[in-house]
Amino acid sequence: MPDLLEVKNIVLDYGAVRALDDVSIGVGEDEIVAVLGANGAGKTSLLRAVSGLHRPTSGTILFKNQPLTDIPAFELAGRGVAYVPEGRRVFGTLSVKENLMLGMYGVRRARQARQLAAQEERVYSLFPILKERRNQLAGTLSGGEQQMLAIGRALVSSPELLLLDEPSLGLAPIIVNEIFAMIQKIHREEKVAILIVEQNARKALKIASRGYILELGKVVLEGSASDLSTNPKVRAAYLGSAAGSDAP
Repeated sequence: MPDLLEVKNIVLDYGAVRALDDVSIGVGEDEIVAVLGANGAGKTSLLRAVSGLHRPTSGTILFKNQPLTDIPAFELAGRGVAYVPEGRRVFGTLSVKENLMLGMYGVRRARQARQLAAQEERVYSLFPILKERRNQLAGTLSGGEQQMLAIGRALVSSPELLLLDEPSLGLAPIIVNEIFAMIQKIHREEKVAILIVEQNARKALKIASRGYILELGKVVLEGSASDLSTNPKVRAAYLGSAAGSDAP
């Protein structure tokens, strides 16, 4: 059976700059897969290609064995793919509830209003603080609360695949722990496959089943999370001396 997501030999150019060069990855329906690498490695470009925000120069992206390459980004939620961008990108002048309603764009026609309301309540059950602040402007939330809202906004569309771009970026260590625990809970309870891009390699590998290492737009290493965690090159480049500890 093919992977839920199959990225095959994609090339992505920004003008004369090649951001991705013959990249192939896969995500199974029961997996959390991590993509790791330094700044400029091509991690965000990969997610933006999968999410339809940038069209690859060449190569194929399949979701449930159907091509995504020519699908507009705004249609992907209705097909089961949701994207949480780097930096959260919540709508600061809108309320928490209004941000969640925007996450339903693209799936409204396909679902009954009661189904959408039930999914909104499910998000509130995952993130109780969002229910408390549902009428508060998103721009007044803390960084951690905004990250919860960004994830919740993606979840209201009931995705089969969740794309997470640097969910720990700019957050305090204790909040990072909470966010990663929540990602595991979402994967376990919502039965959502997850492709996560992260610079916090140790945290990402701790929750992932498999991973890929990107360098200068190329996949240079792939394997199980446990194998990558013990690989000397990965430890030296991404995990540091605290690789075996449980600190953030």
